[in-house]
Amino acid sequence: MDKITIIGAGRVGESTAQILAQRGLCKVLALVDVKEGAAAGAALDIQEAAPLFGYDTRVIGDTDASIMADSGLVIITAGIPRKPGMSRSDVLETNRGILDGIMDSVMEYAPDSKVILVSNPVDILTYYAWKKTGWHRSRVFGQAGVLDSSRMAAFVSLETSYSVKNISAMVLGGHGDAMVPMTRFTTISGIPIEHFLDQETIDRIVERSRFGGAEILALKKNSSAYDAPAAAIAEMVEAIVLDRRHVLPAVAILEGEYGERNLAMGVPCVLAEEGMDRVIELPLTDTEKAMFDETIVNIKNDLKRLK
Repeated sequence: MDKITIIGAGRVGESTAQILAQRGLCKVLALVDVKEGAAAGAALDIQEAAPLFGYDTRVIGDTDASIMADSGLVIITAGIPRKPGMSRSDVLETNRGILDGIMDSVMEYAPDSKVILVSNPVDILTYYAWKKTGWHRSRVFGQAGVLDSSRMAAFVSLETSYSVKNISAMVLGGHGDAMVPMTRFTTISGIPIEHFLDQETIDRIVERSRFGGAEILALKKNSSAYDAPAAAIAEMVEAIVLDRRHVLPAVAILEGEYGERNLAMGVPCVLAEEGMDRVIELPLTDTEKAMFDETIVNIKNDLKRLK
């Protein structure tokens, strides 16, 4: 891809930029941040690391949103972070206001781009951005499930001591406490984790996955997670830029899948050059359906706050 823009040069945005540059996923990488010098400083720091990592990506940064012009992909990480004890929904009103201005700029300067939402609450803001643009759902989607699934896979590895390279996890639903860890589809070299772990341990992994972000926030106190979120974003970007047709969980606008319409939530998707190519609908057990319904209720309650 010729150009990718990251809006928000905080910890998540800067870490994402570093990974994208190292992977050589674009020729030009632009960072935008309202704080004077933040984006320019982060861009210069990453640029100066290029000789050591061996990448030729040109990294630029500014407060002026016009530098995103001609971007094929815009990644939005801007917004106020959670503080200890806060839920993702607690930052909705403030981050919606921030997103309003950002999307105005995206539509002005990068009207042909695809947009990945990362800012919290990501399910609600993905829906809001989609409605505001009027674009096809393939062009506006969010990052959540890749991160949640990575956390779950990491916890499975810690419990079993098996290589993370052999572990595949799947987490659906809303990005938050009501996420739906799909243990049936979580495997070690294709073997369901029930073969390796007892139910008590699996339940503990599920619970820790649900509160993975809050656990890090409580430990750091002055910062949310940023390394794992950045890696998750990069995984999605690579699938799009290299047209991998990679099946990944993403926040997508539903058009009848899972019996829902006109809302965004985490579901398995095919990510390819055109963006979110299609949603994959999985059969759900009664237990999974109950958890799925719970997360839908939470998302719909937050959506009501947009009106």
